[in-house]
Amino acid sequence: MNWIDINDQLPNDEQRVLAYIPKNKVFLPGKDLQFEIREVIVLRFLKDFYSDRPDKQEKHGMHFWQGEGNSNHFFADVTHWAPIPEGPSAV
Repeated sequence: MNWIDINDQLPNDEQRVLAYIPKNKVFLPGKDLQFEIREVIVLRFLKDFYSDRPDKQEKHGMHFWQGEGNSNHFFADVTHWAPIPEGPSAV
């Protein structure tokens, strides 16, 4: 898989991608603050998400990564991304 550095290229607006987040903690449901490290998760890239919020832009950047469930991430959290590969062809 070829990972793309966010400084080199960004996904298309609203594109779902595999996102690489170093040392990303995912808290386990029903467990008291127990977590596991999952550095690769699926996120949707939202270009110019904070375009009308200068306060948020300054603190978090212009763009945002929308997660599924409670896995939203600020732009700076993600270092690399890759397109989601297609599944196997139906026979």
